[in-house]
Amino acid sequence: MRKEEKTAIIDRLAEQLQQTPHFYIADISGLNAEKTTQLRRLCFEKKVKLVVVKNTLLQKALEKNKFVETDLYSALNGPTSVMFTEVVNAPAKLIKEFSAANGKPELKGAYVQECLYVGANNLEILVNMKSREEIIGDIIGLLQSPAQSVISALQSSGGKLAGIVKTLSERPE
Repeated sequence: MRKEEKTAIIDRLAEQLQQTPHFYIADISGLNAEKTTQLRRLCFEKKVKLVVVKNTLLQKALEKNKFVETDLYSALNGPTSVMFTEVVNAPAKLIKEFSAANGKPELKGAYVQECLYVGANNLEILVNMKSREEIIGDIIGLLQSPAQSVISALQSSGGKLAGIVKTLSERPE
């Protein structure tokens, strides 16, 4: 591969890293053509972009995006593919689901919500991670819960009170 081609690939990777807030690094080696096609189809359905890259080119693209000397570099050995996503845990769920049936892909590392996760032992953490929007929704739900309880108590008490008044008014003296 000529230097111009490598530079173009590095630039495209650097641009993708800048545009996409979350990315996962995985090893998909050992999958045959049929399984790789299935994985790519699943990625497309879940809006995850899967790119197979050379480690040195990915490292240079990471350096262009201020990922200098991070723990993520230790994950860059052997065959590497990058999964770019807008949804925080979509690639983690995809990796877990697909590897349960096929043995691969294997998580090498991830950059999610401005935090680095290196190693396959972090897969379960990433699967259970909630997006920023989900967390905000949970907080709003928690804040609304006490107010809804008070309103429902007042409404049910009003019904009981009206029933008692009605019963007392119909009662012979």
